[in-house]
Formats: sequence, structure tokens, C-alpha cells
Amino acid sequence: MVDAEGRIESWNRGAERLTGYSRQDAVGMPVTALYPHEQHMAVLSDARSACQNGVDGRKIVGELRCKDGSFVAASITVQPVCDATGTLLGWWEVVHDLSQQNADADAHEFTEEQFRRLVQGVIDYAIYMLDLEGNVHSWNTGAERIKGYREQEIIGRHFSTFYTESDRAAGEPARGLAHALEHGRFENKAWRVRKDGSLFWAHVVIDRVDDNDGNPIGFAKITRDATESLRAEEALEEMRRAFHRAQKMEAIGQLTGGVAHDFNNLLQVISGNLQLLNDDVADNDRARRRIANAMASVARGSKLSSQLLAFGRRQPLTPKVMNPGKLVRDMDDLLRHTLGEGIEIETVISGGLWNTSVDRTNLENAILNLAINARDAMDGSGRLTIEAGNAYLDDQYVRRQHEVKAGQYVLIAVTDTGCGVPADLLEKVFEPFFSTKPEGSGTGLGLSMVYGFVKQSGGHVQIYSEVGYGTTVKIYLPRSMQAEEAQGTSAPDLMRGGTESILVVEDDEAVRETAVSLLRNLGYRVLQAPDARSALSIVESGVALDLLFTDVVMPGTMRSPELAIKARERMPDLAVLFTSGYTENAIVHAGRLDEGVELLSKPYTQEALALKLREVLSARTTRRPADTVLSAQPRPSRATHAGRSRILLCEDDVSIRSTVKDMLESRGYAVVEAGSAETAIEKHRRERIDLLVADLRLPGSSGIDLMKTLRKTTAELPVVFTTGRFDGDADLLDSRTKVLLKPYSGDALVQTISQLLA
Repeated sequence: MVDAEGRIESWNRGAERLTGYSRQDAVGMPVTALYPHEQHMAVLSDARSACQNGVDGRKIVGELRCKDGSFVAASITVQPVCDATGTLLGWWEVVHDLSQQNADADAHEFTEEQFRRLVQGVIDYAIYMLDLEGNVHSWNTGAERIKGYREQEIIGRHFSTFYTESDRAAGEPARGLAHALEHGRFENKAWRVRKDGSLFWAHVVIDRVDDNDGNPIGFAKITRDATESLRAEEALEEMRRAFHRAQKMEAIGQLTGGVAHDFNNLLQVISGNLQLLNDDVADNDRARRRIANAMASVARGSKLSSQLLAFGRRQPLTPKVMNPGKLVRDMDDLLRHTLGEGIEIETVISGGLWNTSVDRTNLENAILNLAINARDAMDGSGRLTIEAGNAYLDDQYVRRQHEVKAGQYVLIAVTDTGCGVPADLLEKVFEPFFSTKPEGSGTGLGLSMVYGFVKQSGGHVQIYSEVGYGTTVKIYLPRSMQAEEAQGTSAPDLMRGGTESILVVEDDEAVRETAVSLLRNLGYRVLQAPDARSALSIVESGVALDLLFTDVVMPGTMRSPELAIKARERMPDLAVLFTSGYTENAIVHAGRLDEGVELLSKPYTQEALALKLREVLSARTTRRPADTVLSAQPRPSRATHAGRSRILLCEDDVSIRSTVKDMLESRGYAVVEAGSAETAIEKHRRERIDLLVADLRLPGSSGIDLMKTLRKTTAELPVVFTTGRFDGDADLLDSRTKVLLKPYSGDALVQTISQLLA
């Protein structure tokens, strides 16, 4: 309480705590000691005015001086005390400490400023406020960078400005606000539009903003440019798809390669026997026509197998450094003849075209296949463009691909104006037997062959198509920095044979017998073996050989390349010719034949075999004369040992025993049959036996035990063991004992018997 003279009359504990003055200090003290002069005059004036007008005093905000000289922010409410005449007798002062409230206000003001500066400093996110109608009320630096609008251009405009026309028509802006209003937040990813009209992939969040009473007053909107993230996700997904496609193509390639191997062996047997039969019916034109038709089918089968091997990247390539521009130009006449007059052909060769190392024949076939596919897509009428140029595949592109390296390439593009391929079928077009053509209009292997050949050559192939407009297939072949190799122009030789000695190594009996017959028809002297181990034994026997003719894929622990190496260690001048319907990676690495390796692919004709043999034999630096030992071993005939040698045949399998018996009897031997060791012992006791042919595994006994028993009475008895697998003691194989692995040919059996009986 303050009297009319301005002296303090009463003082409570709150005043003591606020100012530091005790009651004894404060009572009687002029109130002016607590206020600055101006503030005291305002309080006194307010008290007099309130008293005269009969109203309550007002609140004055100011400062209160404390005992220690400091000031406290305070609000002062003045309540005047007046007499009946309106004379001021004094007044009450109610003082509230405002220091904490002011500190909170200052902190709030400071926090808001900090937040504003923080939001303005964010450049990777667009952060701005919307009112309830969706109009923009604030705008940060990130929003200007991402969307392209300056603050003065966008404040007050509706946020639907950032949406695509289709999204605005679909009501997406209103839907986003309605969802945020109801649920508190809306989040989405979609395309948004910048000021310049360009699109970006946006990650959008809209949060509802409420006042202190929980009533919505607007929205806070945050937008992030996620275009790069989308591109990265798309690239990763494309890499996954490419890897999956590559895995699938590799698996199919393994399967088709294996099938082609067996298929080629069958074709070889058929082809070889047809050629041999053709000589037997020289005077029968009707039979020769039928054989010719059958050989044509073999040729088609061989082409089919070759395409399968091409897709599986299993065909041996012989790449040469060349400039593909001349090859493309040289194909012009062939393409015009093949495609017909209804197709207009344009060839574009860029200047300064780089060289590439590629198999010329396979590249020609690839271009021809693409051209034929294009002709069919254009239904015989349209425009075909073949372009050859230089290209560079950069890191960004190859990251989306599988098994593709960045670098310089020679590009060959084949474009048609045909019907095009639907997008959902583009990933399947390189798969074997897939075709968009009507049934019966093709094998579906043309593009598969192109794919496999290009991949095997270290290149890349890509297809682009649009329905109704056409298709472009682009082949990328690695650039070669070497000079172009000269192309040979030697005239083909006439088919001729020779008198050299050839060792044939082939595990398939039918294929081996056919090859042996073809070689003998050509005049060669022939030895044969069913596997590499057997072949090496022949080599080590000292028989002179001119050429080793061996299948690439062989059973057993020794592979054909190892056999060739070991054989040449003993016979440095030995020529080697491999043959196979499927090379695996034995003599082909990185899709190319190893240096110095000669290969004749199955199925082959007698003419191809003859030419290849003369080529390989002529390439030897020196010639070794045929060994006299071999000349003493003539080609087996039906008359060999006829009527003289008696063979005891012990085999428990009736069908095998019957077949072997026919083999031997057809060649003039007398055969004594036995289905068990006991029967063989009994027949040996009663009859004269010159040689024993026995299975190593017999019921209740073994061929070895049978041999030991018979040799107790006939110590020098020659023995030929036949078996599908030999795990026995090698010491048993002395000069009187041989092992013949099943399956074996009649010639192989007779040759073994002849050696033992000689």
C-alpha cells in the first residue's frame, strides 16, 4: 500500500522475495526508490486519473529496482483508494514478476529465428507452408532450387501449380490435402513439374499444422527431388533383369550344347553310313536319290545343331582381324538376291571404320540371319538399312548390362520398317526356338545364333523395336588395334586320300566305326582306340603314326588335349586333328580355338574329312615313313583266321554274347559259347581253344579267376577281357592278356585278337 505522499505503508513477503527489501526496510520508504522517475510518474498519474473517474487502474509494464541495484521486469496494476469527494488517499500496487515470461518470449523469438534460418539454409528439400486452401504462404531456398520459382513469384499461388496436368485433372492435389487433414499426414511419390516445364520424381510429405487448441490452421509441405534415386533403382532393377536373363541364357546354352553334342554324334553315324552306302549302290539311281535326300536332311540337322552350339557359345571360332565395312558391302548382291525385289536395301559405312577381330563366316551368317528376319517382319516389302560405324559404350551404359565392358566397339546395326516386336516379347527374342512368326515359318534359332556368336566374340547385342514402325538390332564387336589380316584366296582341293597311318580315338562305337570306314575308303591305314588311355598305350607300343584323329570330349581321367601332348612328346612329328560336336572348353578358350589347334566339327562329310586331313598332314614340317609293323597288320576282313582259330566266348549277358558271336563268326572265327565260368571250364576241358574272350565280371566268379584256372592246363592261352570299367591290377596286362572296354566295335575286337594270335 502506498499513501498519498508516495510512501510505502505495507509490504508483504512476495515483495520481499522479488526486491530483496525486508518489511522494516521498505515501510516508510518513498515508492520512487523502486521505479525509474518516468515510470513512477506514470503510476501516480494513472492512480489519480482512476480515482477522479471512478474506475479501476490499468496495468503498467515496466521495471522494478531491487535492493542490490538490479532491475526486474514487472507488470504493475494500480488500484486507487479515494474518499467520498474523489480525493486520492493512496493506492494499492499489485506487482507480477515478468522476468521468466520475458526470458521465455526471448527464447521463443530466438528459436523461431533459428528455425527460419535453418529452413532457409536447406537446399536439398523444398519446405514451405500452405494455408487450408492450399495456397503457398512461405518458401525456402530448397524450394526455389528444386522447383525453379522465386519467393515473390509463388507466394499466394495454389500448390497444384507443381502437379502434372493429368494429376490435376485426376484431383490429386485436393486428395493429398484431404488425406493430410483427416489423418495428419499424406506421403506419396509421383512426377512433379518445375517452372521450366521439366519433370522430376518427387517424394512428397504433407503434414497438418494445428493451433494450441488443436484446430487445423494449414499444412507444412516437404518435397525431395528423388529423380536420381529413381534412376538408380531402375538401373539396379535393369541389372537384376540382365543378370537373370544372362543366367537363363547360360543355362539354356549348357542344355543345348549338350544336346547338340549327342545329336552331332548321331548325325555323324548316319552321315558316314549314308556316304559308305552311296558307294555300294553306284549303279542304282533310285537308291542314290534316296541317299541324297537323306543327306540333305543330315545337312539340315547339322545346321540346326550348329545354331544350337552358336547360341550356347560352344562353337569354335577362328577370328581374324578385319574391317567389317568391306564385308558388309560385299554382301550386297547376296542380300538383294535373298530378300527379293520388294525390299529396298541401304548400306551406310562410316568413314574411318575401326577394325575388329571376328570370325568372318559367322559374322556373315549373323548379318544374313538379321536380314532374313527383317524381310519376314516386312512381309516382303519395305526398307532395310545396314549401318557400320564406330561406337563407345560408357560406364553408365554397361552398369545396366551383364557381361559388357566399357570401351570402343565397331557397331553394325540392321534396321527394318516392319511390324515391330511388342515390348513384353523383346526379352524373349534371343531364346532358342522362340519366334513371333507363324508355326512352320522358321526354327526360331536365327536371333539365338546371333546372340551366342556376338557374346562368344566378346561383344554385345541389343534390340530396339516399336510396334508398327520397325526394329533395329545393334551388334557391338570390340575394336582391334591390330592391322587387318590378308584373306586367303586359295582354290579348293579335290577330294583325295592318302596312305598315312592314322590313330582314331572315339568313345562312341558307332561314330568310331564310321570314321574308320571313311578313312579306309580314302586309303589310309587305321588303328583305333575307345579312350585316351588306350590310345596312349598304342602310341607307347612303338607303332609309327602320322596323325592322331581324336574326339575332344572323352570319358576317363585323361582328356584329349592331354593325350595329344603326351603323344607328341613321344612322336614330335605327329599331326593332331580334333573332332567334336561340342568342344566344351577343352580346346576353345574365350570362344576361340587355341593357337595351333586343328578342328573338324561333327557331322562332317567324307569330302570335308579328306580335305582337312590333307591340310593338316601337309602342314607338318617333316614326314615320317609308315612303320613296317603297321603294314603287317592289314585291314581286318571276314577271312582273317577263318577255319583255324577257335574262340571261347564267356559272357553271361545273352544279348551281348549273341552279338559278339556274330561279330566273330562273320569274320571267320569258330566260336564256343559259355554263359558262366563253370561252363567255360568244362568246354575248355573237352575242346581245343585258341583264345579266351571273357567278361571281367561273371556270376559267382570273375574273368581273372577263369583265366588262372584255364592257364593251369594251357599256360600260354591268350585272353581278351571285355568290361565296361577296368579297376583291376595293371600287372595282369602282359603280352598274352588284353583288356577291351565296352562298347567296342567288331574291328577293335578282331584287331586285338589278331595281335594276340600273331
